[in-house]
Amino acid sequence: MKKIITQGIKDSAFIRGEVPMTKEEVRIISISKLELTEDSILYDVGSGTGSIAVEAALLSPSVKVYAIETNPAAVELIKSNREKFGAYNIEVTEGLAPEAFEKLPAPTHAFIGGTKGNLKSILESLLEKNPKMRVVMNAVSLESISEMTDAIKSFNIDNDEVIQVSVSRASKIGSYHMMQANNPVFIFSFNFAG
Repeated sequence: MKKIITQGIKDSAFIRGEVPMTKEEVRIISISKLELTEDSILYDVGSGTGSIAVEAALLSPSVKVYAIETNPAAVELIKSNREKFGAYNIEVTEGLAPEAFEKLPAPTHAFIGGTKGNLKSILESLLEKNPKMRVVMNAVSLESISEMTDAIKSFNIDNDEVIQVSVSRASKIGSYHMMQANNPVFIFSFNFAG
């Protein structure tokens, strides 16, 4: 069987657990909004299962991904998924952001999937590390959407965009196919403008 080279690893291919994971279609859009280039340095903040980290790392061996996660069970899942997909350009960093950034090189890009309530300090730390970087954030809850909207008002940004994605999948019930909706996700993307 030939290896698939397009972006979009099936959710079922990832080693899971009780850890949140950015779903396939949202993952594809989020990575697209990152606008990664050769030699990018990506922080995947609140990496969960590492699905964003893996997909981004597999785009090019020149992309370096730092999967930052505080949950020990999730850290092990990220390591397992890194091994499963051979994404050896991922470095797993166990710790709470933004303190976990201290010993890491300056990023060119950041994906923020989880913040443990530290969004503003995470953004401040990212800005300090690179005042011209690209940031993508995902939000599912109304509280997270509000927090992200408020937080970005404090920064000088450009190329900003907010989109809302709703994905439904058909599942077979008897002889019928019924659509079942996933939670809608808001995807924020922007560049720090110095």
